[in-house]
Amino acid sequence: MQYRPLAHTAVSAIGLGAMPLSIEHRPDETRAIATVHAALDAGVTLVDTADSYHWHADEAGHNELLIARALARYGGDTSHVLVATKGGRGRPGDGSWTVTAAPAHLKRAAEASAKRLGVDAIGLYQLHKPDPTVPWAESVGALRELLDAGTIRAAGISNVTTVQIRQAHQILGDGLVSVQNQYSPAVRDSEPELRLSEQLGLAFLPWSPLGGISRSSLDGPSGHTSVGTAFHRVAADRGVSPQQIALAWLLARSPAMIPVPGASRPATITDSAGAVELTLDTQELAELEDVLPS
Repeated sequence: MQYRPLAHTAVSAIGLGAMPLSIEHRPDETRAIATVHAALDAGVTLVDTADSYHWHADEAGHNELLIARALARYGGDTSHVLVATKGGRGRPGDGSWTVTAAPAHLKRAAEASAKRLGVDAIGLYQLHKPDPTVPWAESVGALRELLDAGTIRAAGISNVTTVQIRQAHQILGDGLVSVQNQYSPAVRDSEPELRLSEQLGLAFLPWSPLGGISRSSLDGPSGHTSVGTAFHRVAADRGVSPQQIALAWLLARSPAMIPVPGASRPATITDSAGAVELTLDTQELAELEDVLPS
């Protein structure tokens, strides 16, 4: 496994996006825990979760509790694993997502997440999405208070613009360590946010990093997946999966990039982790510059 800097440590260059283990169409717990264990076996040391990764209205924190159980049941050392969680979104149980980033809510949510994860302080706590009803500085200010209180060790922000990144950096300083925006072969709108993250020394954690190659858990059964793309052609030449090529392409785009692909079965995350072993050459990278339909 290769490692990249995040927060006050280094983590695996490929993380595990744990959302598919708890939302609609989720696997049973035996397979879910086996998936987390397969990630750890492959050298993955970053697990991305959120209090809103659940299916039914009455099970907030389902994914955090699942991750805590999986780590507790793992036969090896997990002290080096960074669990990154998020707050500020909710799921009322009808398939929709809500946004609530009022300071009081975020502070309560972080305390509840720490309890579910069984930690004194959350390694990385991310504001899941800006709330249009709350001034951005107030939401970020709640992260500052959580840092000062020792509830969280590092802060991240998600689904943000360059302006919001700069504002958060002014408020949080070195406490801000990551940005998590959508970025994939099919969706490259966050290129400015990626480059600003590089400039500020922040890790960039692309969510849905396989967009256009694999259907996201957010897409549902009708989600679009491209076939016959340059990613598929390069994968065929290399004898690996298109998903591995997509992740290797992401890693090559920036030293700040740490993809967190979702997985709901052991074989999927094992394959994803193998992307760190691929080095794409100049010709392959040029071929992969073609933008897929979003």
